[in-house]
Amino acid sequence: MANQATQNVQASGTFNLGGDLPVYRLGYGAMRLTGEGIWGEPKDTETAKKVLKRVVELGINFIDTADSYGPEVSERLIGEALSPYAKGVVIATKGGLVRTGPNQWHPVGRPEYLQQEVEMSLRRLKAERIDLWQLHRIDPKVPVEESLGVIKKLQEQGKIRHVGLSEVKPNEIEQARKVIDIVSVQNQYNLSDRQHEDVVDYCEKNNLAFIPWFPVASGKLAQAGGALDSAAKRHNATVSQLSLAWLLHRSKVILPIPGTSSVEHLEENAKSADVQLSADEWKEIEAAAK
Repeated sequence: MANQATQNVQASGTFNLGGDLPVYRLGYGAMRLTGEGIWGEPKDTETAKKVLKRVVELGINFIDTADSYGPEVSERLIGEALSPYAKGVVIATKGGLVRTGPNQWHPVGRPEYLQQEVEMSLRRLKAERIDLWQLHRIDPKVPVEESLGVIKKLQEQGKIRHVGLSEVKPNEIEQARKVIDIVSVQNQYNLSDRQHEDVVDYCEKNNLAFIPWFPVASGKLAQAGGALDSAAKRHNATVSQLSLAWLLHRSKVILPIPGTSSVEHLEENAKSADVQLSADEWKEIEAAAK
């Protein structure tokens, strides 16, 4: 069973983060391992840890989290469940958002604050170096040069391997790249929400990883009887499997990170890479999405 699932994940193909960190393109997002509103502890800590262990068993080797998930909860669970990390497992985290309650997020990009966040992430993740650290949001009150300046110092000290951005446009990526080498961008993107098409194209052109959060299509497109639902039924797949398969099909630089707090759902997501549609079928679905 595990072998089959591992083959599913391998079927998603690989991407070299920063040119030197190979990961399977189908990853795992650890946001859902917290309480409601991405706040506080999960309902069942043991189940959360089981999910994380199963992620690695399935061959998924790219896990994305953030210090603001919980806050602190998601990172801590990863450290407790998976450290010392299996060879080849890449943990990405994010910093730069402050939490004041359930579903409340505020950007803070002051250098001393980001430096503290990196140090605390290392402690919770039980890691000596963060494989991929991402600026969760650009703080409109702080020049990005200042926010990333301190991150560059931490990178030079060996505490961060690679750096990425989240929720940015091409001009902001360009600006950031003048300060530090950027290897990835994490924006909201799925079949029914394609407002960041220009960013996907930019990442493709510059060989940066594009990590879509909220990767599963929603709304009219995903409804029963819709184009996505009909194609899913034809291929004996679920709408979320098809949504993930489309992202893998859309570009070789896309690394979907579906999140879940259930082992069953995780295993279902892992099979997405096996869903193969013809070019005409994808065209039909994309037309319906427009």
